[in-house]
Amino acid sequence: MKVNFHTHSTFCDGKNTPEEMVTAAIEKKFDILGFSGHSMFPFGGKWHIQPKDFTSYTEEIRHLEKKYKDKIRIKLGFECDFFPSLTLPSREFYKELEPDFLIGAVHYVATKDGHYSVDAAPERVQRGLEVLYKGNGKQAVIDYFEAERTMLRNGSFDILAHPDLIRIRNGKLNFFDENESWYWEQIKLTAKEVARNGCIVEINTGAISRGTMDDVYPSADFLQMLHDEGCPIIISSDAHRTDMLDAAFDRAVAAAEKAGYSEIHYPEAGHFVSVKLSDFLI
Repeated sequence: MKVNFHTHSTFCDGKNTPEEMVTAAIEKKFDILGFSGHSMFPFGGKWHIQPKDFTSYTEEIRHLEKKYKDKIRIKLGFECDFFPSLTLPSREFYKELEPDFLIGAVHYVATKDGHYSVDAAPERVQRGLEVLYKGNGKQAVIDYFEAERTMLRNGSFDILAHPDLIRIRNGKLNFFDENESWYWEQIKLTAKEVARNGCIVEINTGAISRGTMDDVYPSADFLQMLHDEGCPIIISSDAHRTDMLDAAFDRAVAAAEKAGYSEIHYPEAGHFVSVKLSDFLI
């Protein structure tokens, strides 16, 4: 099997059309390609599907599903942003769009004084830390993981996206230390919340392919905790271009094996299907 359930296109911030992503996936011998356009349904955002385009998006993915059904299986999904009091990754919330799967994601952290995106350009993240946290990186990280745990407690989705996305700018900004005990406590608490939710966690290679971080999400320590909590995993490229569709899959498989995993899972009609890691094509 070769699958990817985290795929973007020109309907959000991707660089290729959905059909270009499909034909590239066929060339790369994928069995299943899941589209997961950035969404704040029913609202829009700078890099999200716009409200006027939700119908067009769903129709286009369903059209491609039928057109290429003899060559590849296409799945309709959304990468659903969590933003308190605005939008929630929830099957009930998205039911009118009839998705095959949902990915839950935290990109934004909201405080009483405003919000910022943890994976924005380094200078914008730096400004968010200064304006909202007075440079207190520890509190910013705690707030990020608390937002993720709140999403896990209240949302209903199939896959958790890049569970430690907060790391993406730390290499340049150095606003927290992953080796400190308080950070370990945050990822431990989050791993337990993932287990209670029952969703699949992705090993995401997007930072490697885009050159923003030389590592997968989650980190080795976080992934080990997730394994110890019995959380299932999937390997995802978070592809924004055709050449990213299977980028660094070998590193994701190595990370999974090191943590003790022997299989991946993917969502299928309300349940999870397992695939042996040894059978996952890279």
